[in-house]
Amino acid sequence: MLQYKSAEECMFDMISLGEIMLRLDPADNRIHTARTFNVWEGGGEYNVARGLRRCFGLRTAAVTAFADNPVGHLVEDFMLQGGVDTRFIKWVPYDGVGKTVRNGLNFVERGFGCRGAKSCSDRGNTAVSQLKAGDIDWDFIFGKCGVRHFHTGGIFAALSDTTPDVAIEALKAAKKYGTITSYDLNYRPSLWKSIGGVERARKVNREIAKYVDVMIGNEEDFTACLGLEVKGVDANLSKLDTASFRAMIEEAVKNYPNFKVVATTLRAVKSASINDWGSIAWQDGAFAEAIHRPNLEIFDRVGGGDSFASGLIYGLMTDGSTEFAVNCGAAHGALAMTTPGDTSMALKEEVFKMMKGGSARVDR
Repeated sequence: MLQYKSAEECMFDMISLGEIMLRLDPADNRIHTARTFNVWEGGGEYNVARGLRRCFGLRTAAVTAFADNPVGHLVEDFMLQGGVDTRFIKWVPYDGVGKTVRNGLNFVERGFGCRGAKSCSDRGNTAVSQLKAGDIDWDFIFGKCGVRHFHTGGIFAALSDTTPDVAIEALKAAKKYGTITSYDLNYRPSLWKSIGGVERARKVNREIAKYVDVMIGNEEDFTACLGLEVKGVDANLSKLDTASFRAMIEEAVKNYPNFKVVATTLRAVKSASINDWGSIAWQDGAFAEAIHRPNLEIFDRVGGGDSFASGLIYGLMTDGSTEFAVNCGAAHGALAMTTPGDTSMALKEEVFKMMKGGSARVDR
């Protein structure tokens, strides 16, 4: 079982490191035909911190960087609404045009039926992608402030040639001060395409993995980023063979004995609107599998994996048992996909109800 520092000796229960973008959502329309967009904030690593704050009530903050302009401050305002502490934002002077620094935009359409969800990001030359080792005072964050859990991921690591160094620097500092670390592999081919593809992704993530306590990802993540394959499962995951996933996790632990927890989501995509959904986790040599939810109806799948991660982390920090943590993560991820936007709108009571097998009847 993970040994967390006490809440009393830490200012924060959890801190994330990653890019936070402005998400533009055409609602029921397509990106290329839309005339209006709903606006949210989102980012793989940040979504975990926000879920832990808004759903589970923990004290969280995000380390990130913005261009100092109205768009950057709009994203900051979203963070404040989500209750995530903003004191560790690095503000970068804006040149008035965006030639030297920008804030990231992410256009996302939800998909329906046979039409899958689709995103188009505009994140080149963003402030956070220009972070370098030495830019953040990690000794102050982990040593002076105190943090129980630190989370980052493969999206941040893929932003530039320098962001992997920042992630490793942060993970090493976290370990120095006794902070538990987690990492979501979150493989995105579009991000790695221009900087070396899957080979570069594998090289970077294999190095980062050496400093991780809790490793999270799906089957594609483990294959692309760590070179581990799920044998005996077809490419479309039409059948979720958990024995094959267990074998993959055992291989991961064998290759990285520093892993204390390994967790993977199990998703079979029948359509954009209907997925089979589950998860499995390993801790202390034993596996636990979440309640399997076949034919789960999806409203917006973006952020489902991040909400799984936040529920898993909450479970590990509180109850501690693998069974509780993996079920908390799976329930939270399922609920997050019933609402629009990257971030969770679920309540802790709803998560616990779903973990107990609660129905979707009207709650009066």
